[in-house]
Amino acid sequence: MSEPAAVDAPGQRPHPITHDGIRFGAAFYTEYQPSGRLDEDLDLMKEAGFTVIRVGESVWSTWEPEEGVFDLDWLQPVLDGAHARGIGVVLGTPTYAIPLWMKRLHPEVAADSASGVPMNWGSRQEMDFTNPAYLFYAERIIRRVIGRYRDHPAIIGYQVDNEPGIRLLYNRGVFQKFVDHLRHTYGDVETLNREWGLVYWSHRLSTWDDLWLPDGNFQPQYDLAWRRFQAGLVTDFIGWQAELVRELVPAGTFVTTCISYDQLGVEDVDLSANLDVASGNAYYEMEDSLAHPSTDPRSTGWIVKGTWALYQLADLMYSSKGAPFLITETNASSIGHSSLNFSPYDGQWRQAAWALVARGARMIEYWHWHTLHFGVETYWGGILPHSQKPGRTYRELAALGAEFARAGAAVAESLPQSDIAMLYDSDSKFALSSQAPFTAPGQYFDPDAYRRIFSSFYRGAFDAGLQVELVRPQQLFGARDATGVGSGGADDAGRGGPADPGDFAARHPVLLVPGFFTAGDDDLDWLDAYARAGGHLVLGPRSAYADREGRARTDVQPARLTEAAGLWYDEIANLPAPIVVSAADDSGFVLAEGAAATDWVDGLTLSGATELAGYEHLHFGRWSAIATAVRGSGRVTTVGTVPNQALAASLARWLVPSPVAGWTDLPPSVTVSSSLVPDGSAGAGASIYYLHNWSWDPQTVTTPLAVTDLLGDGEFGQGSTIELGPWDVRVFSTRVTKAKG
Repeated sequence: MSEPAAVDAPGQRPHPITHDGIRFGAAFYTEYQPSGRLDEDLDLMKEAGFTVIRVGESVWSTWEPEEGVFDLDWLQPVLDGAHARGIGVVLGTPTYAIPLWMKRLHPEVAADSASGVPMNWGSRQEMDFTNPAYLFYAERIIRRVIGRYRDHPAIIGYQVDNEPGIRLLYNRGVFQKFVDHLRHTYGDVETLNREWGLVYWSHRLSTWDDLWLPDGNFQPQYDLAWRRFQAGLVTDFIGWQAELVRELVPAGTFVTTCISYDQLGVEDVDLSANLDVASGNAYYEMEDSLAHPSTDPRSTGWIVKGTWALYQLADLMYSSKGAPFLITETNASSIGHSSLNFSPYDGQWRQAAWALVARGARMIEYWHWHTLHFGVETYWGGILPHSQKPGRTYRELAALGAEFARAGAAVAESLPQSDIAMLYDSDSKFALSSQAPFTAPGQYFDPDAYRRIFSSFYRGAFDAGLQVELVRPQQLFGARDATGVGSGGADDAGRGGPADPGDFAARHPVLLVPGFFTAGDDDLDWLDAYARAGGHLVLGPRSAYADREGRARTDVQPARLTEAAGLWYDEIANLPAPIVVSAADDSGFVLAEGAAATDWVDGLTLSGATELAGYEHLHFGRWSAIATAVRGSGRVTTVGTVPNQALAASLARWLVPSPVAGWTDLPPSVTVSSSLVPDGSAGAGASIYYLHNWSWDPQTVTTPLAVTDLLGDGEFGQGSTIELGPWDVRVFSTRVTKAKG
């Protein structure tokens, strides 16, 4: 049988967010069902308001049960049934879960978990995705599956692979590619010796063959280069699949992947540049973890904890392309294998879904339709339980589906608003995992140090009622090489050159920059130019400390910004316990009760800046905790510690005293998010407001302007009282918009 031919070049591909509303559905695996009930399942989906399902990405051995033997017709009834019910389909390429016959015929495709140590089988993504044999079979199965269904009218898009970058590869061939990469980057070993500081501990290379294997490496410049290289492999692999699919399919369908944002091998901005839309997982703890305000510990890992962390994850997804995104997986209830089981409180499903929509999600897709009866994820809860009989989960999500049908068209046009911008840098996250400024329980370094710093500032903004827009170095500074000098032009991922600092300052008057560790000279000069142009630049710990190689700079800190900041430091310290912080006299800086410094101190010494807050401590009191200075038409404020919740919220309220949403005097458990319909859209200028009550106690809110209830029929004049029940969400518009349904 011949390979499917490529279709005509698709030309300019449309933006994938063209659906009239919010896509709503689940991953669906009829092949996992213990009994034939396809029509029953699809009917239940239709009744629940489903508009999308994801299929096909996990079962290569079903598509190709033996090498060269294909079974491509089994999915046809699913697509036909979905189309008959008006449900769109996202078809996945099955490249992340390879069949065992490939391992038997080509044992060399196994991923090495350490040098010379192949992974055992029984998990997933056990392969070296750079291996030529694997790539041959991957291309063949993509062409067969996509070629078989590319003309089916149910298909709205394609997902290539799934959760890429789940681990680092230590295969010998991958290591040799890394050596070649270094050779092309640095030219000769003497340059590498100098740039990496390999004189230390006698690690100078005399030939490229001297480069040691990465296992157990402690040399931080090596580690940073290794992490960047691995992320580049993942980016190239997903880009290869995306382009292959585009060759085969007509215009009008989108290509994406499902990003798990916490994986080791992911740099999501570069990866998403190869996709039509960013998509990813949004897994979160439920029950009391969604209470707000809360004093829970920091959220780490791929299951986020806390309302603020759910919003931060959504803002991270939006920042991948600076555009609306798709949720390809989110939890219906329990998560994982068998030990993390939630019984969501009534209302929490719709609360979380509308929160994600408020921050730019244009699809909410649950993992998964029915709870499995076998396999590793038997107890990962689906919409249907093991009995396969619709229960509370189904009923609550069906109610959510009805809300999306009613209000989705009105909100899907809008884009999230923000009060403050924050710079999020995956590269600094890589670097600080091996140069962490703190320990973690049982570990010498905290591998999550970057997010530990960053999240403290984000959470403070959230607690202060602010909305955050995350921006990325690639989007501000353009292409960046290992030395940090921007190219000034378009890089190979299609991003443009540096943003204009003045234009950015006009759109984003406050830019918070914590943990920006691997900053290049041009990057830091851009930040200074932003302040000069009228922006308020806020520097946090570990920003402007190292260069693009992750080497400590020889400058007085903060490097290249001491004049702009009006201060300097050359001493640092860990804090084994929090230190109380007090506001400086006549500073106008108001501190919430319990404001304290945690984890870290930069010994900020003022040379023109004005102190806002200092440490109440006999030793650390010699330094400022927070100080500010005028710079050109703008300002630079420096925070020399990791703030606790109270201090971070106090800082955020000082930075932005009047949130853009405009709703004031809210009860502590109520949050307001807002989005705006941009010019050029039907209903341009309308504002959408999402009010959440994250508690058991009913609340009342007074509206500051006239609004229309998008989930009901009411209209409320300025000064009206709005009721919020326990774990409730209400959605309003400033303009009467014709609702669907």
